[in-house]
Amino acid sequence: MQSEISVEAPEVAQGEFEREPIPASKQKDWKSFLGMYAGEHAAGTEFMIGPLFLAAGASLYDLLIGLFIGNVLALLTWRYIVAPIAVSKKLTLYFHLEKIAGDKLVKVYNIVNGILFCFLAGAMVTVSASAVGVPFNIVFDVPESIFGFSTFGFSMIVIVVGLVMTVVAAAGYNTVAWVSNMAAPWMIVVFAACGMAALYQMGVTSFDALVEGAFWDHAVSVVQAKSGKTDFGIGKIIIFAWLCNGAMHFGMADLSIMRFAKDTKAGWGPAIGMFLGHYMAWIAAAFLLAAQIHLINDTSANPGALAWGAIGWTGILVVIIAGWTTANPTIYRAGLAFQSLMPKAKSFVGVLVAGVIATIAGIFPNLSAKLLDFVGLYGTILGPMGAIIFVDHYFSKRFNFPNFFAEQKGISFNTTVLIAWVIPVLFGLYMILNQGVFAAYMVIPCWVASGILYITLMKIKKA
Repeated sequence: MQSEISVEAPEVAQGEFEREPIPASKQKDWKSFLGMYAGEHAAGTEFMIGPLFLAAGASLYDLLIGLFIGNVLALLTWRYIVAPIAVSKKLTLYFHLEKIAGDKLVKVYNIVNGILFCFLAGAMVTVSASAVGVPFNIVFDVPESIFGFSTFGFSMIVIVVGLVMTVVAAAGYNTVAWVSNMAAPWMIVVFAACGMAALYQMGVTSFDALVEGAFWDHAVSVVQAKSGKTDFGIGKIIIFAWLCNGAMHFGMADLSIMRFAKDTKAGWGPAIGMFLGHYMAWIAAAFLLAAQIHLINDTSANPGALAWGAIGWTGILVVIIAGWTTANPTIYRAGLAFQSLMPKAKSFVGVLVAGVIATIAGIFPNLSAKLLDFVGLYGTILGPMGAIIFVDHYFSKRFNFPNFFAEQKGISFNTTVLIAWVIPVLFGLYMILNQGVFAAYMVIPCWVASGILYITLMKIKKA
């Protein structure tokens, strides 16, 4: 695998081309995206998300089939929705959107975007810190309140880990990609080792025992006896696997990453992250919780402790590094959002701001425990703006309205974009927060509604 992944030494960026297309000399071959996506999606948070499927009552069969289908759909979305636009325009999400929505409206969006990505990165900081604390016997406690603190010692570890991650992200895209490329092959092997070690600890030493799944059913029954019975069927698993990164593909956040691509082959880059991270790693992490229940009847999903119990110090290292390689590009994306609010500042300033916010978010461990809900929520909020970019790129000529409308008309606040974004999002939030709809279910309806509403309003404006 390593021979296929670019491991060029990093160049500390003097500028990240935030307000211009990526020049040909800086564009990268599709292979360089393999390590980036492997490092990002074979992540420390997989040690948190994987066990949540078990805790939610998913059957092993549903998990194996549902994750496969959902990850295929996610890969196709990256390849056929994000990559063509990224390669064609070679702009960050934020500058691209500014040309459509106007710079004042984009400032509003960027604040929302940056903060949500910071909270996601904060969960990754929490996961890495959980592993750092294990050798020092510093417990990763999850308080009842979402914004409750854990122990003082754990909060201090979060601060140190977050600051280190921020420094790496601030060095620029090349450094972020290099760290991921170097770490990815090793992390993937260790994730697999965790899963195999967990199966061995439970006495699952044959394929027949794995297929029978008695160890899994027992673990589910123990968790649900303690926490209450829940149901997480195959449909919900498919939707979650497809749309847990909805803000990055449907929401076009990865325009900021794929703009470096020479051609659309880069759109296949997420495959290694989806099937080794969001498939193998999630399942392996779920096995870790099952093994912990089998061995010591403990249902707590502490990422560091789970990996430590399976493979010792190697597990500690993989949780730390996996959280690091995921937080880096997430902080980088958030930094670009904040950087657009400060165009005259140095390119690393926005990343430093994002890193500080992410570190503060990481101090609240309950945020990481809510990942199944949070990733769907942020996809619902950010995804619809991606539909507006999609419509502008593919349908502006067909419906006879200007591509890059705000730039063409010289306006700073395109109210049409605001309405087309906000109305579907408000509906989605109402369904999630008031009607109890699973958050990931609302990503695509809101995305489609936003695109249709934008076309309709632009046609009315023209008339």
